[in-house]
Amino acid sequence: MQNDFKKIDPYRLDESIFKLIGKDWMLIASGSKENYNMMTASWGTSGILWNKPIAIIFVRPQRYTLEFLEKNDHFTLNFLDDSYRDTLNLLGTKSGRDINKMETDGLQAVESENGTVYFQQSRIFMECKKIYFDDIKPELFLDPSIHKMYPNKDYHRMYIGEIINCMTSR
Repeated sequence: MQNDFKKIDPYRLDESIFKLIGKDWMLIASGSKENYNMMTASWGTSGILWNKPIAIIFVRPQRYTLEFLEKNDHFTLNFLDDSYRDTLNLLGTKSGRDINKMETDGLQAVESENGTVYFQQSRIFMECKKIYFDDIKPELFLDPSIHKMYPNKDYHRMYIGEIINCMTSR
């Protein structure tokens, strides 16, 4: 499958970011085509911050993808169609420490001009340049019920990335 991607202004993206992330899920990837990892995520957001179009992702400390996010200046958010749901399930439940995710059937990694991996099978992908990170601080939770999301006290690291490329196959 070869997608011919077309650059789109993120302000003109006509799909709900709530649906894309929360229902369809996204594949977060970081690294070069020779050495990368990816993980499925359904927590995140997108909007405007510091007069820039941004995406915010959340990654738990034990995730192998965190190592790649720490070492690289860029990451991608890849949105696949529903026919890849089993692949997304696999990539969200297995660690790159245990399986070689670079050999995932059905996904062809491509490298952007910035050297960041994305997937040819994506219907939308956003390439982001990291501009900020922070760790979730449980002492700042205003809603006590949030603590239930962290029974192992493995609080997420948050990355804010400026969307520098938004591409669609449509």
